[in-house]
Amino acid sequence: MKLGFLTACLPDLSLEQIADWAVKSGYQALEVAAWPDLGARPFVATHINVKKDDAQYLASINEIFTSRNLELSSIAFYDNNLHPDQIQRDEINSHVIACIDAAAALGVPSVGTFIGRDWNKPVKENLAIAKDVFAPIVKHANSKGVRVIIENCVMEGWHPDGYPGNLAYSPELWEWMFGLGLYLNFDPSHLVWMGIDPIAAVKPYVKYIEHAQAKDIEVFPDKRNQYGYPGKAIGRDNPWDVGWWRYRVPGLGEVNWRRLVDALYEGGFNGVLSVEHEDPIWGGTEAKVKTGLEIAHKTLQPLIVS
Repeated sequence: MKLGFLTACLPDLSLEQIADWAVKSGYQALEVAAWPDLGARPFVATHINVKKDDAQYLASINEIFTSRNLELSSIAFYDNNLHPDQIQRDEINSHVIACIDAAAALGVPSVGTFIGRDWNKPVKENLAIAKDVFAPIVKHANSKGVRVIIENCVMEGWHPDGYPGNLAYSPELWEWMFGLGLYLNFDPSHLVWMGIDPIAAVKPYVKYIEHAQAKDIEVFPDKRNQYGYPGKAIGRDNPWDVGWWRYRVPGLGEVNWRRLVDALYEGGFNGVLSVEHEDPIWGGTEAKVKTGLEIAHKTLQPLIVS
């Protein structure tokens, strides 16, 4: 197992600058953000332009990693592949295909994305739509030797009432998506607030985990008693402000990382554990984000068998 991080937390730095800092800080891999230019949207970045497929550009990306003995663990583009607006859905699906092509050209084993959801339709209809949407994506990925991995983020902010906006949030749905030829980018933080034990949940499915993310979560039970599981219903101006929990870097939340990493090892996982930094305490500036990544490294690196 290797320890890495998702580059989206440092959107204003170049990939080369991030790689230099990662090596200096003891990280061994990078999960590289490859969103199209979406402006100031949080937690997205464009550290690889997957629409540039000329040999010189691809060679420059490879050089960044080979010269530093870093692994490019996965290409990351997490968006709503079932978006209710057909034009936006087509654009997102097309960008996933471009990510797959870039991954194949760079020798990267996986591309990460979301299932998503058409929030105007019930789950049953969305599952049928997803089967049609992902069939050509998976077929293309298989032809390129790339696996499409799905993060189990709830994406509650995509739904107008704060319900799950990404249909990959539970083991029940994992089993469904495995049947579509998809794999899991496992993140334990999302399970905690859903009331699912992440260690019990992960054990039966390790063979389907191509990549794993390390994000922690801090829960405030007194506020949950006020708002309930779906979170704030009144005055929720920010759709992501659930009100009773927040993400933290590993070591500052509820996840038992010692037991979780042990469960991954026991199940045979030998891929990359990638820190996804969305901690509001250690965010907002480049210096704070880097400190958060250092905290995560100090928490997780002692658990990695070298």
